[in-house]
Amino acid sequence: MVNSGYVKWFILFGVLCSCVDGLGVNWGTQATHKLPPGTVVQMLKDNGITKVKLFDADEITMNALAGSGLEVMVAIPNDQLLFMNSYDRAKQWVRRNITRYNFNGGVNIKYVAVGNEPFLTSYNGTFLNTTFPALQNIQNALNEAGVGNNIKATVPLNADVYGSPTDNPYPSFGRFRSDINGLMTQIVQFLDTNKAPFTVNIYPFLSLYGNDDFPFNYAFFDGATPIVDSGTGIQYTNVFDANFDTLVSSLKDVGYGNMPILVGEVGWPTEGDKNGNNGNAFRFYSGLLSRLAANKGTPLRPGYIEVYLFGLLDEDAKSIAPGSFERHWGIFKYDGQPKYAIDLSGQGQNSLPVGAKGVEYLPQKWCMFNPDAKDLSKLSDNINYACTFADCTALGYGSSCNSLDANGNASYAFNMYYQVKNQDELACNFEGLAKVTTQNISQGQCNFIIQIYSYSSSLRPSLAGLAFVLVLTLLAL
Repeated sequence: MVNSGYVKWFILFGVLCSCVDGLGVNWGTQATHKLPPGTVVQMLKDNGITKVKLFDADEITMNALAGSGLEVMVAIPNDQLLFMNSYDRAKQWVRRNITRYNFNGGVNIKYVAVGNEPFLTSYNGTFLNTTFPALQNIQNALNEAGVGNNIKATVPLNADVYGSPTDNPYPSFGRFRSDINGLMTQIVQFLDTNKAPFTVNIYPFLSLYGNDDFPFNYAFFDGATPIVDSGTGIQYTNVFDANFDTLVSSLKDVGYGNMPILVGEVGWPTEGDKNGNNGNAFRFYSGLLSRLAANKGTPLRPGYIEVYLFGLLDEDAKSIAPGSFERHWGIFKYDGQPKYAIDLSGQGQNSLPVGAKGVEYLPQKWCMFNPDAKDLSKLSDNINYACTFADCTALGYGSSCNSLDANGNASYAFNMYYQVKNQDELACNFEGLAKVTTQNISQGQCNFIIQIYSYSSSLRPSLAGLAFVLVLTLLAL
């Protein structure tokens, strides 16, 4: 007879650790108030996520990941690619950010991302001449350091590096972009030589964004009218499969049709656009995760696909040049609390993921429009000022706070600025147009936030600071 205690333990363990096999997530840190890295690492583990993709190799973050067992992709930002064109600097970078963590109980680094979408057409060729030399130098430095067999350099690329011609807009006609075809061929050859994967970021949401003619259901994984590839007869019911297989065809065209493909980013935002909301994010992830759990793959590449969801947390300091949605890709809100139920197991177990624990918030105070203000001539200027330095994207068309009246818009903008400034009383004046309140002024689905103590905030009492004071006190005795 099976021990009942063992059965209970097994069930509990299965619930805690149930997750799509090898699921990864992107951990971005472009926020005005960051959660402590140790808190984030624990949140990842609590949700059974086993892989994390970073956008740098920040020392504090790396120290928090040490001993966690999480598989890590570190990154070299685009603005450092030119420096990595020097082999000596590439070797220094590897020593400083890779081999120093390569010990028992260190950081389980699997990949180095060399740049991030460096060939975007919007960059106008800025990184065309520096990306491939940087990739070569980093991988060669890894090889020289004796870790190249286990740690691979790759370049996360946007899906705009390939496409199909307008007269045959189907996956089987996929080719690399004509202006970079030669460069892409060199990169693919180098990746193949070093047994590294091709990394691509795929965003079905962006197919919808700004394109009302795009078939809405085709961005998801349920119920879309099939589109038949004239070259193969394959039916495609979602843009993710079609996009992925366009890449497969592009790789085949340059002689590497079997190259491993890693999806570095895929996700759905919850704010900043009429299609960015919790309901659509839930629908998208439900379809994606169930397919990943079943190892369904795509028509041209059936089976397991390594995927990193984008992203873990909202980031209120990101540029909104691509769109107001850019700050709202997180499965979790800025404070590490879940936005919606998500089935990370892919088995139909929809439930709220485990949020960050022990989060410390600023006092329960908000900044609001002062109804007693007389001179409103500068109200617009003050709102614009607040939104220049704080995130007001929730006020935009189709967003959660779009229905506020004029006074509500002012209150939202003033409060976001007030919270960014750590509730400094001078940050809630706006030439007499604002005042502090202890009453929660949230309205309906529009949440007026209370910001968290950032782990780097000088306002938050730190154990290190207390220890330093204690040492000084003891020395004075």
